[in-house]
Amino acid sequence: MTTGMPSPQHAESADAGSVGSSPGGERPDAVAEALDRAYRYLASRDRTEREMRTHLERVGFDQDTVEGAVRILIELEYLDDARFAARFAQDTRELEAWGAERIERRLSALGVDRDQIRAALADPGAGSELDRALALLRKRFPAPPDDRRGRDRALGVLLRKGYEPDLALEALAAHAGAER
Repeated sequence: MTTGMPSPQHAESADAGSVGSSPGGERPDAVAEALDRAYRYLASRDRTEREMRTHLERVGFDQDTVEGAVRILIELEYLDDARFAARFAQDTRELEAWGAERIERRLSALGVDRDQIRAALADPGAGSELDRALALLRKRFPAPPDDRRGRDRALGVLLRKGYEPDLALEALAAHAGAER
């Protein structure tokens, strides 16, 4: 995922100004070190605020330093839970064929606010959940299952991907009806 955010090198001058004027009890050198760790942690993918706090605490930074670094990362738009949720929902829908229920569980576990999760799942460009479930069924089961074991397997695939049971049954019925 491309983030469109400034690189850490361009953010250093902003960091210095923010660190020196921080109202908390954090030490500027500790915050700078925490930011260095944070930039490296963000190099592989976007993170949530909770993920970043947990990471920085785990590597040994105190609470004031962690909060100071996270505040700066939010100001510089390196951390944005709403953006993370929207991208995560889009990626997992398109690449992993996840349903809304599974996306919601995962985002919640990553510490994203419920309102931000709802907004990410309400993306009008995402297409309907039923259409995505049908596309997954057509890919995994080109011919609709004609026996109970096959239908159970197909239903299991949809449920594990996070589609709600009623929607999964509706998709199975539509998939079977399209073939007849």
